[in-house]
Amino acid sequence: MKAGWETVIGLEIHSQLATRSKIFSGAATAYGAEPNTQACLVDLGYPGVLPVLNEEVVHMATMFGLAVDATVAPRSVFARKNYFYPDLPKGYQISQFELPIVEHGELYISDAEGKQKRIGITRAHLEEDAGKSIHEGLEQNSGIDLNRAGTPLLEIVSEPDLSSAQEAVAYMRKIHTIVRYLGISDGNMQEGSFRCDANVSVRPVGQEALGTRTEIKNLNSFRFVEKAINFEIERQIEHLEDGGKVVQETRLYDSDKDETRPMRSKEEANDYRYFPDPDLLPVEISAEYIESVRQQLPELPVAKQRRFVDDYGLKPDDADLLTSSRALADFFEAAASATDAKTQLVANWVIGDLSGALNRDGLDIADSKVSASELAGLLTRIHDNTISGKIAKQVFEAMWDGEGTADAVIEAKGLKQITDSSAIEAVVDEVIAANPGQVAEYKAGKDKLIGFFVGQVMQATKGQANPGQVNQILKAKLGS
Repeated sequence: MKAGWETVIGLEIHSQLATRSKIFSGAATAYGAEPNTQACLVDLGYPGVLPVLNEEVVHMATMFGLAVDATVAPRSVFARKNYFYPDLPKGYQISQFELPIVEHGELYISDAEGKQKRIGITRAHLEEDAGKSIHEGLEQNSGIDLNRAGTPLLEIVSEPDLSSAQEAVAYMRKIHTIVRYLGISDGNMQEGSFRCDANVSVRPVGQEALGTRTEIKNLNSFRFVEKAINFEIERQIEHLEDGGKVVQETRLYDSDKDETRPMRSKEEANDYRYFPDPDLLPVEISAEYIESVRQQLPELPVAKQRRFVDDYGLKPDDADLLTSSRALADFFEAAASATDAKTQLVANWVIGDLSGALNRDGLDIADSKVSASELAGLLTRIHDNTISGKIAKQVFEAMWDGEGTADAVIEAKGLKQITDSSAIEAVVDEVIAANPGQVAEYKAGKDKLIGFFVGQVMQATKGQANPGQVNQILKAKLGS
């Protein structure tokens, strides 16, 4: 960003709640159904039908509120947000306005200097999703799919505390991790289960008043969030430096052109003519109910990360990576409990080779071709010196390809590590005898040549000699 300017960003994250039925009807929420096969009369806005609140969404919203140290309101109210759009059959969306279910939360992210920065969460409110307009394959027409109409959403609104696109992504990732840990959302961004609108403004450094903001709608990947915000920051600064004024408007991000473009002028809240929905009673939550939900909360990422450092002795950065996903953390713990290998070695393999294989094949940890117990079996063979770390990589690939357990692969391929000192000594003697010039240089003080000798011995033993013993025997013989 150009010098002399600072950015102010707030995010509105829409997280689809993982209920089997919709927020005000019994219609299914399963993804991928044929258009308009999961929309009932309530979703279609037929006259005479009444919405009935899905109790589970209240439970999920309460869980989220407690997870971000927010206040869960003892009384919240649903309102009608009135606007016309083809995929909104009723002509209004049921949402929450003046009295949301969650208010005044917070979480912490790492800023550009690695320091902890508090990000305030203004509110989180429940609402129904709208349908979807379809344009592909319809030539000059548009189609409407109302399967999503009435799908429960939790809209999470941050304070304007974010100062860069990188901070916005870090905050969004934290929210994404929390909703998945809680099990209240699958967080699937490709399916639209987790998306955000970004409010972006710039102002001269030192100015207290906020600049005019624009809202970038429906960003559905962390990469697009970063790219869209960065483009919008530069666009606004260039426009202001050229003597123009930023217009408050809604914009869309075009990922093909890597730019934002105007969608419509931004409505103010009073444009929506909010008023309490007469068909829905206020939601009243007792202190006893909130406490019962608190008791059901799983261990959250921050607490788990701290425990991984304290109990397992992991590096903080490794613990942070492992706890970024509840499933990944569970995999690590299952593997660590099934082997005597050091926990840092287990962490290194889960973060390194296992995650690399998952990314290469486009798999989630739940679909790993090597189970936690199977990985533990491999690491046990490193720990007891049956194989070296280098050979373990070869064994892991064979396991990933379905060739069996670590023991089966080691046996079938004859990969057991050579730990017989006399056998290693014999190879060392051959290598020393075959390289008199390098021996003379080593004895003259060229210590780094030890790597050359180790390489020759490992090559001669096809990588199966114990590296520690090779080093020890070489140094003893070359130093004599």
